[in-house]
Amino acid sequence: MHSTGLLTDHYELTMLQAALRSGTASRRCVFELFTRRLPAGRRYGVVAGTGRALDALESFRFDENQLAYLQQHKVVDETTREWLASYRFSGDIWGYGEGDVYFHGSPLLVVQSTFAEAVILETLLLSIFNHDSAVAAAASRMTGVAEGRPCIEMGTRRTHEWGAVAAARAAYIAGFDTTSNLQAGVDYGLPTRGTAAHSFTLLHDTERDAFAAQLDSLGFDTTLLVDTYDVEEAVKTAVELAGPRLGAVRIDSGDLSLLARQVRRQLDELGATQTRVIVTGDLDEFAIAALAAAPVDGYGVGTSLVTGSGYPTSGFVYKLVARAESSSADATLLAVAKKSVNKVSVGGRKWALRRLSAAGVAEVEVIGIGEPPVDDGDDRALLRELVRDGEIVGREPLDAARARHERAVTELPDDARKLSRGEPAIPTEFLGG
Repeated sequence: MHSTGLLTDHYELTMLQAALRSGTASRRCVFELFTRRLPAGRRYGVVAGTGRALDALESFRFDENQLAYLQQHKVVDETTREWLASYRFSGDIWGYGEGDVYFHGSPLLVVQSTFAEAVILETLLLSIFNHDSAVAAAASRMTGVAEGRPCIEMGTRRTHEWGAVAAARAAYIAGFDTTSNLQAGVDYGLPTRGTAAHSFTLLHDTERDAFAAQLDSLGFDTTLLVDTYDVEEAVKTAVELAGPRLGAVRIDSGDLSLLARQVRRQLDELGATQTRVIVTGDLDEFAIAALAAAPVDGYGVGTSLVTGSGYPTSGFVYKLVARAESSSADATLLAVAKKSVNKVSVGGRKWALRRLSAAGVAEVEVIGIGEPPVDDGDDRALLRELVRDGEIVGREPLDAARARHERAVTELPDDARKLSRGEPAIPTEFLGG
């Protein structure tokens, strides 16, 4: 098990040291992870990263090499070093279900423990959720406008090598069908796909030789890349070699809408009526929406997906919202909050539910401060227990998160699916406090 203890910021440990010295480190506290606002124009966000965060929490330890580094570089004093040597999170964590949608103010994670145990998780949790949720939000917009046509995640070469694995996972939660990333297949059981790039065609003396070699190796159900030279000639050659059994052709450049129509017509005229047309090449949700009327059977998306389609981070923060008035085990919890300009937070421990209409359509994100809001009979509670007394209790299969996402998006009002800029799909209402 590889330690995640130093996947953090220097100041997490200096805060810990100062709190240990002042005697406040053991005060019971509540931290929450949330966003003050959705990215400009977005109608909803998507929770992703919960499973990875639980794995990272389980590995959040400080081994001898890490402790030696902290001592050598005088990051912490000896008292803090000894405390870190035995660190084990022993608190409780609740969170929105992975794959669910969220809005501004939604308490995606509620972490309750001592100040010392909870504060040093800030950077780890934020780095995971900010990245994964940004990818999932972009993926959700893309699969929404794809209207059931399969989407393939293929952005590995456009981001950090391990970020690519996390991105493939997040995209799958939000409805992508497959990934090109083999490590994501190993780590998360995602279905992987891939055939050939332009270099394979250029390797051979002729395009016919390249297609023949690919068909011989991968079978007639493979996808042939037809835009290396001349698309029309390539499609003709592909059908001559494979006949109507050819699985698919891929177009990676040019006017994709026009070319898709031309290729579809040519395939049908040649008798390859079941051969699919796949398009790739700098696609985003807007390009996919523009292709809605084109005879396209699937999309491959890379750069825009793994960079959050313009918003590579979700804007999450991790803030102290309540703390005990003393270090006594039965001390009263007091609500605390930042009042900084443009960075105001709402104090008090939160509970959340989504108010639904009688028809099951989401109407309001209701956040109770200090106590759970009252369910009027149609509502859906949003927080799940993830960690109890330091033990992880909230793990679930990835397909459960994928199914939750599909249900959550379905219950949103129709305006949530618009790509145009607008207000969040439903308002957030705080009660109590």
